[in-house]
Amino acid sequence: MTRGSAELDRLGTRPIGRLLWWTCSQTTLSVGVYGIYALTNAWFVARGVGETALAAVNLVAPVLLILGAVSTTVGVGGASLVSRSLGAGRPEEAARAAGTAFALFWLVAVAVTVAGLLALDPLMALLGASGPTIGYARPYAAVIIAGSIFSTGFSAVVRAEGQLLFSTMLWGIPVLVQIVLDPLLIFGFGMGVTGAALGTVGGQAVSAGMAVWFFFLKRDRPYRIRRADLRLNLTTIGAVLAVGAPSFLAGLGATLLAVLVNTSLAGAGAVALAAYAVCARIQTFVFMPQLGITQGIQPIVGYNAGRGLTRRVGRTRTLALRATVGYGALTAVLVAVFAEPIVRLFVGDPPTVAVAAGALRIMAIGYVFAGVPPLISAYFQALGRALPSYLISIGVPALIKAPIVLALGQFGRLGPMGIWIALPAGEVVSVVAAAGLLWAVTARRPRASR
Repeated sequence: MTRGSAELDRLGTRPIGRLLWWTCSQTTLSVGVYGIYALTNAWFVARGVGETALAAVNLVAPVLLILGAVSTTVGVGGASLVSRSLGAGRPEEAARAAGTAFALFWLVAVAVTVAGLLALDPLMALLGASGPTIGYARPYAAVIIAGSIFSTGFSAVVRAEGQLLFSTMLWGIPVLVQIVLDPLLIFGFGMGVTGAALGTVGGQAVSAGMAVWFFFLKRDRPYRIRRADLRLNLTTIGAVLAVGAPSFLAGLGATLLAVLVNTSLAGAGAVALAAYAVCARIQTFVFMPQLGITQGIQPIVGYNAGRGLTRRVGRTRTLALRATVGYGALTAVLVAVFAEPIVRLFVGDPPTVAVAAGALRIMAIGYVFAGVPPLISAYFQALGRALPSYLISIGVPALIKAPIVLALGQFGRLGPMGIWIALPAGEVVSVVAAAGLLWAVTARRPRASR
């Protein structure tokens, strides 16, 4: 038995509790390292360039979100096909799915780069960059968009065959590169936000190079991508997109929500924008373990579903839901209690500190619930059940969160406070809707037979 086969066999035989701890600890470590980078990047920009620059960089965050949505779409869609194909003993189908994921992403990334750079000024206006922020936002966005082709390492597809260690390395090594490059370029070479963007793209390029080596060159694996696997096949494309599209819709929803929040706060001034930038970075870091749990269940669910081990699938879902809610409750309490000293790590201006600390305490309420809808959506994706995942991906941002932000933020009379309240309120309503959908779908399915 090869090492790759042994890793796969573990997904179907190891006790679920220990297996889930193993996969989720690896994925949490992976994405947690990125969360650390999100914090350090914010610190370098705020301290090395200024709080207005930090606000401007956060205005460009939707660009990163939409690139992440594209990579997650093909990554999760490809990973679901890969894990189920390997579970069913069909490695050639796994290779075709992974090759399709690569080819699709590269095509879309090139298109994003060309279109984004040609329409950079209208894009800045759409994102709400103006006045003092436009001078920082424009060069930062230009570098990020130019490096679009490097913006994924396909870690989801790596995890699909049980290679958790390399998946962790795909996050960890590039983030270390970014953490080294940021201060060197911002402080050492005085490149400001352009240096911050170059640090980000530099780390992404390392991740992309590692992925190419793993999928195309590395031996002792269940499959390798050949040139023929990169040929776009409509059937495989349809299967990848059918499963992965909910991730794109979720990412697109997150992008539009971020634009909506930023444009709503823009009228309140730079202090509110900088306060939200700090809160958003802290939230990114706090959510990383919940994202790790979400990613950690997918190879287990997909592989065991492919082998027909339905009881293992159900047990994985139950333990993961308990873990994400428990973690969310713990972090909500800690962040609310220590909000002000946490904010002071990034900004020192007293008005900004006061606004950000108050906002963070309110937004922390949503931490308890925020991990549940994406976890349920990912569960359905791993099973290849696209429709319920679509409903969560479309419904949560478009029908729940955005209307609440509009009602309390833009149309209400509460100003920035309306935004701070709307964000956790959206999380509460979203978890009720997602849990209700999960119950409705699983209640109709027959009880597990093994």
